[in-house]
Amino acid sequence: MDKENISTVAKISRGLFLLFSSVFFIAVLTQIFLAGLAIFVNPIYWMKHTTFIHVFGFNIPVLLFLLSYFGKLPQWAYIYVFGLISGVFFMYFTANFTNILRWLGALHPIIAVFLVILSFLLVKKTTLFIFQKRSSELI
Repeated sequence: MDKENISTVAKISRGLFLLFSSVFFIAVLTQIFLAGLAIFVNPIYWMKHTTFIHVFGFNIPVLLFLLSYFGKLPQWAYIYVFGLISGVFFMYFTANFTNILRWLGALHPIIAVFLVILSFLLVKKTTLFIFQKRSSELI
């Protein structure tokens, strides 16, 4: 789609998509930091780690899905958002079913790394997509 012919709703949705994908990236980093505090500083931080996820867990990825639709973003945006939703689901799964299969807990930090990388790549790709025309105009 020609970037000059997109609607105001699409432009605002794209900006919000970039904002909330950045917020998700920062929130995942914060979760990892809280887990590190719980391990290395004080176990009291486990409560913050377990409650903070409910602030952004599925809320932001579902919002990103809606914004990708209204922003008329390419198919890659939907694939990334599906990856985030899947990653959050598997994070909950590995955290809550360790009583049944103990080794599932070991996957929890691996999935966290996956979420950090995926959310960073989403922010990067979205930034390039939104500001691509502006940078080409400068050259």
